[in-house]
Amino acid sequence: MFQATRRRLALWYTSITAVLLLLFASGVYLYVRSTLVERVDDTLNHVVEVVERALVIEQVNRQKKEYRINIEASFRNNANSVEDDRIDIEWFSPTGELLWTTFPEPINIPIHSNRNGETVRIEKKGTHSTLRTQQSSLLLRQVTDRVEIGRQVLGYLRVSHPWFEVSKPSRQLMFDLALGTSLMVLSVAYCGWFLSGKAMEPVLESYQRLKQFTADASHELRSPIALIQTNVQVALSDLESNLQTNQTNGATKWHYKQQLKIIEKLTQRLGKLVNDLLFLARQDSGISKDIFSSCPLDALLMEVVEEQQLFAKEKKIALSLTLTDPPETETNPEVLDNWFALNGDWGQLVRLFTNLIVNALRYTPPGGTVDVELIRIESIYRVSGMRYLTPLLKVKVSDTGIGIPTEALPKLFDRFYRIDPARAHNQSEITEKATGSGLGLAIAQAIVELHQGQIQVESTVGSGTTFIVTLPIVKSHE
Repeated sequence: MFQATRRRLALWYTSITAVLLLLFASGVYLYVRSTLVERVDDTLNHVVEVVERALVIEQVNRQKKEYRINIEASFRNNANSVEDDRIDIEWFSPTGELLWTTFPEPINIPIHSNRNGETVRIEKKGTHSTLRTQQSSLLLRQVTDRVEIGRQVLGYLRVSHPWFEVSKPSRQLMFDLALGTSLMVLSVAYCGWFLSGKAMEPVLESYQRLKQFTADASHELRSPIALIQTNVQVALSDLESNLQTNQTNGATKWHYKQQLKIIEKLTQRLGKLVNDLLFLARQDSGISKDIFSSCPLDALLMEVVEEQQLFAKEKKIALSLTLTDPPETETNPEVLDNWFALNGDWGQLVRLFTNLIVNALRYTPPGGTVDVELIRIESIYRVSGMRYLTPLLKVKVSDTGIGIPTEALPKLFDRFYRIDPARAHNQSEITEKATGSGLGLAIAQAIVELHQGQIQVESTVGSGTTFIVTLPIVKSHE
């Protein structure tokens, strides 16, 4: 599918570029060709003017004011010079009879006055010649001028120039443009294929992540559903056998109660997984309607830590919260009252730090410690040479647990990623403290990004892990 899409993109790139190059090449060709034609016509008209000024006009009858052209005196010195310029001259009488020419033999093309220039083709058929426009065999570019004094026509002067002065460079230009256009199209085809591949890489990566996400979600949903189904089948089977034997004692009731408790825990786990998936889907789509308000982060962390104290005592872990007091130089009462306040969503921030603290407690052995530290810092940034300070709240959740391998850190916030690849859960593992689905840190990262903050992790195997969450007190657009 992706290869077909890549081919289509490359084909579109190449086709559009080829059309644009073809239009450009056609425009260049027509412009150059028209320029060459204009240059030849200007040359022919200049020759006409020069020859006309060199004509020797004799008066035949003074009373009637009749004149004639002395052909021998007018053209005797022009033959060689015009031949050197590859320009031929013909002189016709007022009746159209050829009187003088530089051609080796008459070309017998009819006369019609045209100072704008025309292209004619000469085809010899016996002793006759025919006129055809814009065809190539022996082509000439001609300008014909009628020479007259007053109302008396003295004759017609026709100047001819070989058309290959235009056709030869035009053909060469066409070849060069075709070659250049072909090479450009091939280059664009290669570049289009390369760039379409680059453009498809994020799509392919997203598609692979979507496939992995779908596979992981299906697996996570299938495990509790299968366990629920197994427990229900066992309970129904035991119930049916007891009904058939009419045996219902205390042990049987206790067995049913345990089965129902397992089903309840599996259902709760399944519901939590669905809620987590729904939360991430809403964050990805941008349809989440979050209401931000002023949140005192110190009070929030106190509440979260207090909620997790029971879990910490059960595991014999020391859980503590440290708040860094404001500096003594700060005396503004309003600032001091809101020293740890930020603009955010209370519920999501509770979920964020609950996930981090629960993870720290879960992977810290008995006798260890989990420290939560809240400090306010000032970040410096520059705009147009001016230095500004923006206040940030930094929360560190440090533990003395088992640590995280270095190779696992880049994937730690991926959805459904867990350091232990084993996905199966036995019934004995279905407890409040069971290993999660691998969405906790992904949800934490989504909440931090929603608040325009950053989350980082530092860990050493065997020594412990520290999660660092940095949140701006106000959002960037504020």
